[in-house]
Amino acid sequence: MKKRGPRPKPKTPDPSVVLLGKRIRSLRKAAGYTSHEAFAWEHGFARAQYLAYEHGRDLQFSTLLRIVRAFNMSLNEFFEEGFEEND
Repeated sequence: MKKRGPRPKPKTPDPSVVLLGKRIRSLRKAAGYTSHEAFAWEHGFARAQYLAYEHGRDLQFSTLLRIVRAFNMSLNEFFEEGFEEND
């Protein structure tokens, strides 16, 4: 059996990406979706991947655009709330 070294420590998430996830989650709930699965399914996202975004996993800009469009918002509207310095 091959000897394994210590597991690498998980990266600390970027605080801005965590805020992004919180914003996505709050918009989903405000849109009336109590479950991330329902939102993901209805808008063509893999449910586990979408949940990872809500929990602060980094995402590509093209994915962010798809999410913002799913909420029928512009990028300006998306970034208007939830990213204040004191959050």
